[in-house]
Amino acid sequence: MKEKIVTFGEIMLRMTRPNKERIIQGSAWKGLFGGSEANVAVSLAMFGDNVEYVTRLPNNKIGMACLNEIRKYNVGTDYIVHGGDRLGLYYYEESAALRSSSIVYDREDSSITTIKSGMIDWKKTFSEARLFHWSGITSAVSQGAAEVTNEAVEEAAREGITISCDINYRANLWKYGKDAHDVLLPIAQKSDIVFGTADEWKLITGITPPDFKATTPDYPIDSAAYKEYFGKASKSLPKAKKMIVALRNTLSANHHLLSGVIFADGKLYTTRIYDIDDVLDPMGVGDAFIAAYLHAHLKYGDDNQRCLNFSLAASALKNTIPGDFNLSTEQEVDYLMNGFEE
Repeated sequence: MKEKIVTFGEIMLRMTRPNKERIIQGSAWKGLFGGSEANVAVSLAMFGDNVEYVTRLPNNKIGMACLNEIRKYNVGTDYIVHGGDRLGLYYYEESAALRSSSIVYDREDSSITTIKSGMIDWKKTFSEARLFHWSGITSAVSQGAAEVTNEAVEEAAREGITISCDINYRANLWKYGKDAHDVLLPIAQKSDIVFGTADEWKLITGITPPDFKATTPDYPIDSAAYKEYFGKASKSLPKAKKMIVALRNTLSANHHLLSGVIFADGKLYTTRIYDIDDVLDPMGVGDAFIAAYLHAHLKYGDDNQRCLNFSLAASALKNTIPGDFNLSTEQEVDYLMNGFEE
């Protein structure tokens, strides 16, 4: 039986100043690898899933270091292709108290931005796959990357593979002359599972989801409003069987409230709100959510409530882990999800 999960996208080297220093100060940098779809792959591997990560890496020592890092977590790399001159970089300034985080990208002409259709043999890549996950970040970086993403989604659809989409809109990445909505919506319409934040759902559907303004864990989520929203949104995404919104309200750099909703089979599912008052690293929190959802969906099927509870708990745990990867096990997520009762 086919059991492999395949993810595709760009992985980069994240450069961060230590001790929450600003990008413009200090002399030291800490380097970590990360990228949305790689983050999902590592999370799934941590849960024990059979996962394959696909990307394009430069054939140099930085590419080799990146490959070694991914393999360390038991992520499959058999279908990674090599080419291009460089790995993309981004410089990350961590938030602190009232100061927001900041990112400077250096990914122009990276190996993934110069990828072209036909460079990846998707039929061979999907030979053992049951699920394919893609995100809008890859489609944002270049026309070629968007075409390869669509190429992968079309092949997955032909083979009857479940397709998962993280809308993952990053406004400052769309520089090659295409509108994000026009590129992402047609690919998302081929997907069975669609995930994103409220702003990303607005981009895709043109309809604004309900507000999430929680300041305490007892904030009432307006289930009726979300159900009404998804009733309208589903007209834009008729293939989507599971539609998921990750909810976050940021009170300060270190104080976030998280929740989420799932709409499936005409029903809306809500869950608790996590009040996290000591956020160590919020990068990759959304990736942790969708990775945990994919794991739970494959394990528990249409138990939508359990899948949502597990996804949110994994996302909450990621806030406590430095770096892009959610290095949490299934047992640790279950422990939090069940209220520390095992």
